[in-house]
Amino acid sequence: MSYPDPRYLNDNGEISAKYRPSAEEPDTGFIGATNISYVATEETTGGEYGLYKVDMGPKTMGAKEHFHRAISESFYVLSGEVQFYNGERWIRGGEETSSTCPPVACMPSRTTPMSRYP
Repeated sequence: MSYPDPRYLNDNGEISAKYRPSAEEPDTGFIGATNISYVATEETTGGEYGLYKVDMGPKTMGAKEHFHRAISESFYVLSGEVQFYNGERWIRGGEETSSTCPPVACMPSRTTPMSRYP
């Protein structure tokens, strides 16, 4: 595996790590069958990425089919089962599976089982 060219060239690291304690309530306003909380925002990562915690209840639709023009998204299943759509078909992802969606990739998700979908 290769890494991108370094952006930081000093000999020692900086004291700049950020700690975020567990949030008691979702802090995005998305509360219900699916709760979404910020873990790291674009502002806290210097525009590198955003990281969200998404808690989806059983038989819950996630995001509708969409794509992003400028960012990638990655998903990691901690527990349960989630279905990811890759633009052609639904793929089941169980505990400790992940999905990476580069810009322009279709990427809705849902929890299973969903009796109204194939």
